[in-house]
Amino acid sequence: MSKATSTDAQAPARHAADSHDLIRVHGARENNLKDVSVEIPKRRLTVFTGVSGSGKSSLVFNTIAAESQRMINETYSTFVQGFMPTLARPDVDVLEGLTTAIIVDQQRMGADPRSTVGTATDANAMLRILFSRLGQPHIGSAQAFSFNVASLSGAGAVSFERGGKTVKERRSFNITGGMCPRCEGTGSVTDFDLTALYDDGLSLNEGALTIPGYSMDGWYGRIFRGCGLFDADKPIREFTDTELHDLLHKEPTKIKVEGINLTYEGLIPKIQKSFLAKDRASMQPHIRAFVDRAVTFTTCPDCGGTRLSEAARSSKIAGISIADACAMQISDLAEWVGGLDEPSVAPLLATLRHTLDSFTEIGLGYLSLDRPSGTLSGGEAQRTKMIRHLGSSLTDVTYVFDEPTIGLHPHDIQRMNNLLLQLRDKGNTVLVVEHKPEAIAIADHVVDLGPRAGTAGGEVVFEGTVEELRASATLTGKHLDDRACLKPSVREPSGTLEVRGAGTHNLQDVDVDVPLGVLVVVTGVAGSGKSSLIHGSVSGRDGVVAVDQTAIRGSRRSNPATYTGLLDPIRKAFAKANGVKPALFSANSEGACPVCKGAGVIYTDLAMMAGVATTCEECEGKRFQAAVLEHRLGGRDISQVLAMPVTEAEEFFGAGEARIPAAHKILQRMADVGLGYLTLGQPLTTLSGGERQRLKLATHMGEKGGVYVLDEPTTGLHLADVEQLLGLLDRLVESGKSVIVIEHHQAVMAHADWIIDLGPGAGHDGGRIVFQGTPADLVAGRSTLTGEHLASYVGA
Repeated sequence: MSKATSTDAQAPARHAADSHDLIRVHGARENNLKDVSVEIPKRRLTVFTGVSGSGKSSLVFNTIAAESQRMINETYSTFVQGFMPTLARPDVDVLEGLTTAIIVDQQRMGADPRSTVGTATDANAMLRILFSRLGQPHIGSAQAFSFNVASLSGAGAVSFERGGKTVKERRSFNITGGMCPRCEGTGSVTDFDLTALYDDGLSLNEGALTIPGYSMDGWYGRIFRGCGLFDADKPIREFTDTELHDLLHKEPTKIKVEGINLTYEGLIPKIQKSFLAKDRASMQPHIRAFVDRAVTFTTCPDCGGTRLSEAARSSKIAGISIADACAMQISDLAEWVGGLDEPSVAPLLATLRHTLDSFTEIGLGYLSLDRPSGTLSGGEAQRTKMIRHLGSSLTDVTYVFDEPTIGLHPHDIQRMNNLLLQLRDKGNTVLVVEHKPEAIAIADHVVDLGPRAGTAGGEVVFEGTVEELRASATLTGKHLDDRACLKPSVREPSGTLEVRGAGTHNLQDVDVDVPLGVLVVVTGVAGSGKSSLIHGSVSGRDGVVAVDQTAIRGSRRSNPATYTGLLDPIRKAFAKANGVKPALFSANSEGACPVCKGAGVIYTDLAMMAGVATTCEECEGKRFQAAVLEHRLGGRDISQVLAMPVTEAEEFFGAGEARIPAAHKILQRMADVGLGYLTLGQPLTTLSGGERQRLKLATHMGEKGGVYVLDEPTTGLHLADVEQLLGLLDRLVESGKSVIVIEHHQAVMAHADWIIDLGPGAGHDGGRIVFQGTPADLVAGRSTLTGEHLASYVGA
């Protein structure tokens, strides 16, 4: 009896299924990780901290999230896997307890000219269905409201087998699309400046064409000479009207040149297809410069920039067309949709309402659905991707966020924190890579990587609660409570840069004098008009160097040495010292190892399986021919130079036999922005977001210009690195430059000589100057949201 009683008193045994409450990582070695082992609690919010380049993304994205995605992909058939991105298993010994990972990263949204906020979030698709059901007059199905579907009609005979006989029937089809026929759904029409396409005093053979890539030495030359439409030796100004039309506008025509079947097409349709099909932001710099010079974009006169046909604009619900709905600020559109009461489409209205409310909830209510997705900042793009996950009924999912507070004013960070906590409280695991102390403060668990960046990082230096982190001796722990002080005195401006009547996007006829010769910080809540003011009215001026947030583009063959232009003076110095050609010292040119073509590794494609990369046995991963490595400069060969960290290279090229002033200057700038630990030949694809941002800044610092415009330079920077950035901004100002920074970080605001604050809200509630003056005056007045947050930050 007593035995039974004691058994009953015991706690019930824990079910085996409930024991998997940790994600276990053992022996992770991706990128710079050094055999990292860590246990992450499930259904909790874990924040990963550490300096930029310490290995946070390698652990969270390249190991945990990548393996989760790879395992999900393997559940599909090989046929389906053939259409999916192939992922290699991360370099890790053990990964246990993984759940489905949903990744919300900082990648900018596709810069396709046809992609808008509405198309990227499915809000447009729902609006199209709504108008096809309720719009009056009724004009057709949902595709009649799509600016990506053209109206088509056709008829003809079709043959098919029926009952063992071949039967011919006449069939016709008719598709009603919503695309504006004039601008083909892009909202703008192009006009070409012909003087930028060719020099009419020259013939084609004399090099009349000034379009990048249109050389007479290659296939274009053969096509122009062999098409028979005009004389390639005759100056273009002597062409007849027909010849000029054929050169510029002729539709694609089959021709035969030297026995080869080719297609000839006029220059303008060719440029429209090859250059203008891409968004300006995704063009190479020389192509972008040509397009800016040769093409003017004007709003389409037929559709007024709405991209939609007249029929699509004529169908309305309660006096509002789909074009009007897409042009509304989303917060206003949500109100309008909320006022519609139509039982026949009740489920659709409920879903659309939820999507639009999510925009407002996440702080993007100031956008409109017709905003091109390529114009969103990194933070806006990331929050737009979050929208589809808000209100999801999925639980026990791992959500992975990469710095979700990017581009957010301190006032908006609290809202973002609430969203992350909501996701956690539904029973999900939330992993966040973050630098902002306000976001670190809400963590249940913190993993700090370091101690430094690159090869000096890649280790877990702390695991525990936020309070334990504060008391720890790690770099993050020491700097977590850092608070910048207001400067006792500010610099006097040397002049002003006048902006009058600025009206870009939501700006409301803004007049402002931007002081020169000082550090100016432009601030305000997300969507208040900061970028519109500075990029719209200041960046394009002479002598202004703008460093925006667009990502560095680079393949695995690109590295800091090629991107910054550092390799050019080094190659020339090697060539001069050894009496050979500079091209020998390029792994992408004559000096490349013949086996791996200068890649250092040999890639084997395994179709739907992950490809395999093996180190090249011929060059042992050095990327150069053996003969090239015999040439030396200052006792080092070119592969040894590319393996040097920036600090060592700065010393090497600064004095002695290998002294190269041009290279030394670039290396100094890289060290100034805190990239002294990077090796010169490290592929750009392995750099973190913060490292890429600073590499870009180092490159632009070499440009000639009196005014520097920096767009959120603290993106991806650790608290300890912000101090170094402030020192760099001070040095720029002291060397006679004017520095204008668009920024949300309070340490940068406190360090400013002059603050321009926009607001008071976002979208049509913003676009006005609410304060301009010194940081001390802003804190003393506390008249704006920025003033309140800065005052509490500096402890005033």
